[in-house]
Amino acid sequence: MKQTANKTPKQIFSPLSSRRARGVAFCLALAALLLTSCFSDDTTLAERPLSEIVIDGTSMKEVYDINKNETLTVTPRYTQTNGDKSVTTTWEIDQKTYSNEPTLTYTGKELGSWNCRLILENEDGKTFFPFKLNVNSPYEEGITILSRDSDGRPMLSFMQKPLDGSAPVFYDYDCLSLNNDDIFFASNPADMVQSAGSLIIACQGRGTEGDDVPTLYYINEKTMVVENMLQVREYDDFKPTILGIPSMDASGVAYPVLCENGKVYEFSTTEGALVKPAKLKYTYDQNIIVRDNGTGWNYELLVWDNELGALAQLYNGYGPYYCSANYHQTRETCHGTNNYFNGRTFCNMTYVRMTEEQAATAEPQVLVVVKNGMLVQKVVLATSFWKYNYDTSETVLSDNGGTKIAMVGECPLKPRTPAIANMTYYSLLFADGNKVRRWNYTTSQLLSDAGILQTVGTDDAVITGFEMSADHKRTYVAFYEPKQTGRNGSMWVIDTDKGDIIEKYDNICHMPVKIIYKKK
Repeated sequence: MKQTANKTPKQIFSPLSSRRARGVAFCLALAALLLTSCFSDDTTLAERPLSEIVIDGTSMKEVYDINKNETLTVTPRYTQTNGDKSVTTTWEIDQKTYSNEPTLTYTGKELGSWNCRLILENEDGKTFFPFKLNVNSPYEEGITILSRDSDGRPMLSFMQKPLDGSAPVFYDYDCLSLNNDDIFFASNPADMVQSAGSLIIACQGRGTEGDDVPTLYYINEKTMVVENMLQVREYDDFKPTILGIPSMDASGVAYPVLCENGKVYEFSTTEGALVKPAKLKYTYDQNIIVRDNGTGWNYELLVWDNELGALAQLYNGYGPYYCSANYHQTRETCHGTNNYFNGRTFCNMTYVRMTEEQAATAEPQVLVVVKNGMLVQKVVLATSFWKYNYDTSETVLSDNGGTKIAMVGECPLKPRTPAIANMTYYSLLFADGNKVRRWNYTTSQLLSDAGILQTVGTDDAVITGFEMSADHKRTYVAFYEPKQTGRNGSMWVIDTDKGDIIEKYDNICHMPVKIIYKKK
């Protein structure tokens, strides 16, 4: 038998084991290639620099304040510490993603305060910048003008009270359309009052059919957004001219709304309902005095009873009481000499403005101007009615010892003549075309001799309203130019005492219907 030499046993691999071996070898080779590629410059993984994003603090603020409808634009500046890598931007408002644009563009449609954040991110990490965004009301306090264009459409213009010594400018020329683009406003605006957080605006409309009907609007005084409205279709003769609504919120009370025909309807500010009058059932001249202390139920309204020729008062909802010889006189007994205004024709009445200091020591007063034949007389009434400055003789009033007043054929004042009075200078300013006339009502100066304090606009201009600053030093004169088209309404500010022109704001509205100083 042939012998063979001993040999090392031959290793036998299955096909599966062979494929595993080849795979392991491939992976090892690929890893070696990647390591060689990445660190061919002998840099270790621990030494590779990261690119940190650094925001330039001067390009961002911690707090942003904008007004409603104002657009905020913020473009942050930043650097990266190592390299210039791709950066994504995220703007968060109220913990929600608002935009991924490099620049924040935000228009304040709602009032409020929000926590916000800017996030910048590259492949190495994120950087955050928290900030606060406040959307404030630009309508807090300032001059407010309701006007009417040539087609009868209403327009509301607002000039904010100057802040930090800055010059006053009109913030919005048309607050109604800007903040209520989905609302059709009735035509022929007639009056506006500030009451309990709202501006209440009365528009006559063009009839009782369709959308252009008599309407009362509740407008939020901070946002200028319509919050409620009452369209009146059931009364054909409801054409409102004057709102007898105090500034405070007296729940459940119906206030008079005087109409073009002298009739009065009553409007409940809380229920939003218009009803036939329960108290003022006759016809009244186109002039209402509204006085209130801003809180509670303490208010007074004065109207002139046309049929009786007497002054009537509603006091805290009670009445009407008539200005007569007896306390709380009724209409039935206010006749003949029992009526202080017996035989006299109503010209005008104006609430006498008082400063806070004057109001602390003096009782509110109303200046009433009446005519008896050739004699124009003034009556300075304390609004409690049983204190008055009046003498029933035809030639003398109890005026600082008794002096004759204005022997003229025509009274220069009509019930709707724009006028404003003040206790600081004891003066009545009233409109005469484009002229502001001044009458000192505590002297014997004839009303017909009232001097020209200032002339505004062109010779064709027509003054339609006045407003006065709280200290009485500035008088705001609203007027329009009938021969001009477009925004033909203006407002000039004059010195109440000297008449000098302080400021001019031309073409800021249409024909002014009502001008008020809207308070906070």
